[in-house]
Amino acid sequence: MVRVTSNPPLGTPSYVDIGIPDIARAKTFYGGLFGWSFQNLGPDAMGYEAVMLNGQMIAGMVQVPADSTGGRHWWNLYFATDDADGTIKRIADAGGEVVQPVGDVFEHGRMAMAKDPSGAQFGLWQGKSMPGSGIVNEPGSFAWEELHTRDTAAARSFYQTVFDLRPEKVDAGPDEEFHVLARPDNRPIGGIARDEKREFPLWVMYFEVTDTDQAVQRVKDGGGVLRGGPWDTPYGRMADVRDPFGVEFRMIHSTAQ
Repeated sequence: MVRVTSNPPLGTPSYVDIGIPDIARAKTFYGGLFGWSFQNLGPDAMGYEAVMLNGQMIAGMVQVPADSTGGRHWWNLYFATDDADGTIKRIADAGGEVVQPVGDVFEHGRMAMAKDPSGAQFGLWQGKSMPGSGIVNEPGSFAWEELHTRDTAAARSFYQTVFDLRPEKVDAGPDEEFHVLARPDNRPIGGIARDEKREFPLWVMYFEVTDTDQAVQRVKDGGGVLRGGPWDTPYGRMADVRDPFGVEFRMIHSTAQ
């Protein structure tokens, strides 16, 4: 099991959470799908729910009014930093938008929310007592992430400038454009895909599962929708799904598992 016990390097995806209009239904859906349990962190944390897997906090969930986000909901991706204030300045200097300024989250760390120049939202996490998700790349946890956007050129430049994530174009087939983002140590951390049909840009999360086809059935049984797949790739068997609120995410049984 891949357990995270120290702060990851700059630009590493380190945490995910979701704001959703019906927290009870969301807990039922995701708990049944991934085997998650939940721990409410209380009124001081505005009812934030810690998502637990094998005794480790791996994500977060909070109830938000449906009209507070224009009816759209999504999984938020947070990038690691050891200096949230310095990173948020680089974001603004590189043409990004500060959505929520840097602030302390109790003794756990410091966070901020921003948008890249293509309009995709993401977060920053400077871990203190909590480095981020306690388990990654294992069934039930997040394993990969891709930015789907129309403006791949602006996105590539931005993430390299802010996080030193270096894009490398890969062969994704005819009429497709895909770049893998890698840290300076050459470790791939995600990708950027051109999507001309997308209504708004989004970091799309991939969650690891032990069996993609069985997981798809659990999505359907829980009130979610299959949008694409399952299909086999060199990296694993994937499916594109939506939860009962229309939130987009993908599932993968990686070939490495």
